[in-house]
Amino acid sequence: MRSFIRAAEIWLPSPDGAELVFGDGLYGALDAFREHSRAVRFRKGEGLPGAAWAARHPIVIKSLKDSSFLRIAKASEAGLTSGIAMPIFAGDAIKAVVVLLCGDDAGHVGAIEVWKNDPEEDAQIGLHDGYYGAAELFETISRMKRFGRGFGLPGSVWAADMPIVLREIYRSERFLRQEEAQQVGLTLGLGLPCNYDPGRTWVMVFLSARGTPIARSFEIWRPDAEGRHLVYDAGLSEDEAARPARIGLGEGLLGKLLSTGVPAISEDCAADAPWLAGPDGQGGRAALAIPTLDPEGRLKAITAWCF
Repeated sequence: MRSFIRAAEIWLPSPDGAELVFGDGLYGALDAFREHSRAVRFRKGEGLPGAAWAARHPIVIKSLKDSSFLRIAKASEAGLTSGIAMPIFAGDAIKAVVVLLCGDDAGHVGAIEVWKNDPEEDAQIGLHDGYYGAAELFETISRMKRFGRGFGLPGSVWAADMPIVLREIYRSERFLRQEEAQQVGLTLGLGLPCNYDPGRTWVMVFLSARGTPIARSFEIWRPDAEGRHLVYDAGLSEDEAARPARIGLGEGLLGKLLSTGVPAISEDCAADAPWLAGPDGQGGRAALAIPTLDPEGRLKAITAWCF
């Protein structure tokens, strides 16, 4: 099993708010690319993180060689070929930009999609852009699809304005591309709202295959009414029996995000989120936690990814 995502990064605003600086990252064995990235800074509109900051919506770059990606040489050496950036805003203030970087080969199957609704253009939500690896047929079909509010995974996330996980999408009635998903081996779907662009709706959809999964598992947690604890909402986990009933402020990876509202990374799930490390508490598991914020910057949900 090889992850569809090869590296994950968190970029944070500098103290003066003029640039994005390196916050944290997961790179596996890509040590040279990690060290190079630590020293890089992006102004608004510059590079992939800066472009997402300026646009206020997710950005997909299918080929890092054919873009304004500022780390092209190092990315090529590391075997990275494409990238996706998701900005996170609290009102008009940028909180962070999450960047996911992928490689490419003949067996690299999966999908990362950006769906958009602009009410001045269309009453439905349609595909804005996406990266599909070797799943070219699925990409062709997806570009012809549009969904009403509440229909399909993009439309369901649009209606709920919350993250949604769908298991076994190849036979789920809520996933309206069942046949195409089965043909290319897609098994699981995760949808995230990314509504920081006033007047328009943006949805990120991640579709995972068995051989090259987006991540080993996904979980969605919500803050309680007082905002002092997280409670489990939905997901797919390897050790559900070990999952805590709730997580308090500052407790481990997810409790840290509850306190700050900023994306967080752990390179040691056994210490920071042990139930995500698998039933045997396996070492080497890493995790990424991404917040969903409302327009005022209040936390609505956390999506935890285990790699």
